[in-house]
Amino acid sequence: MLFLYTNQKFMKQFSLILNIILLLAVGFLYYLHFSGNRRNIKNPDGTPAKPGSCAAVSIPVIAYVDQDSLSNNVTFIKNKKDELESEQKDIQNDYENAYRVLEKQKDDFLKKGNAITQQEADQFQAGLMKSQQEIEADKQNRTQILAAKNAKFLEEMQGRMKDFLDGYNKQKKYTYILATGTGLDYLFYKDSTLNITQDIVNGLNAQIKTDTP
Repeated sequence: MLFLYTNQKFMKQFSLILNIILLLAVGFLYYLHFSGNRRNIKNPDGTPAKPGSCAAVSIPVIAYVDQDSLSNNVTFIKNKKDELESEQKDIQNDYENAYRVLEKQKDDFLKKGNAITQQEADQFQAGLMKSQQEIEADKQNRTQILAAKNAKFLEEMQGRMKDFLDGYNKQKKYTYILATGTGLDYLFYKDSTLNITQDIVNGLNAQIKTDTP
């Protein structure tokens, strides 16, 4: 009998707690609904805000830019990317060709067979090692120069992006603008309506045309 009474008391308390939780949940949803509606009231300058406009949003608004698309469609990024990739290929081709020359020199030397003296063999081996070191040093030097060019370009690109987005966001009023793309895609879900990549592509291309004499 005591157990039944205790159990009934517990169920009443549990029911009361559950009702409180449900009431809080409904209240929270009610708040979200009407705070979301506040986005359609006024812009910061006091004028009526258009439905869905960022100026009227009372909660953080996030947009994202696809960097892969920028690299393929913004003219100055695409051209510089192609230029750097071409230089990288030239370095690799020159490196491989230099080793082919050494390989041929070695084959030609070995064709002498038993006519090769120990002194000639030692001299050839020393010259071969010296040539290999020069090839490796040349590749390393050119690769470092290319890396410096790439770093300078990335710095320039980031500066252009920041300057452009500072002006772009004066009207859009996004709270955050994220970058996504290969190796950067940490967003589990992306609403395509928040993809502003095409705006950025068009704006940067127009800016480059204006800056070009």
